[in-house]
Amino acid sequence: MNHLLKVPALAGRAFSSSARQLRNKVPEAQKLFQEDNGLPVHIKGGTFDVLLYRATMTLTLGGTCWSLYWLLYAAMPQRKA
Repeated sequence: MNHLLKVPALAGRAFSSSARQLRNKVPEAQKLFQEDNGLPVHIKGGTFDVLLYRATMTLTLGGTCWSLYWLLYAAMPQRKA
């Protein structure tokens, strides 16, 4: 029964002291996104957010147009040979 108590202690020790401590970046992000600078929240992160937003919108609009094209193509009567 004594060997069952050792496993959780070993597992806890492996993750607590040897793990690299990460810096909490949440307060910095909160300041950035709560700042009243007139920008919408989806582009407050900077250039990368603007590029990601534009790529997403391009893919969304392109996919919608492509889907509508094939929907209309399927709705048209087929020509007989």
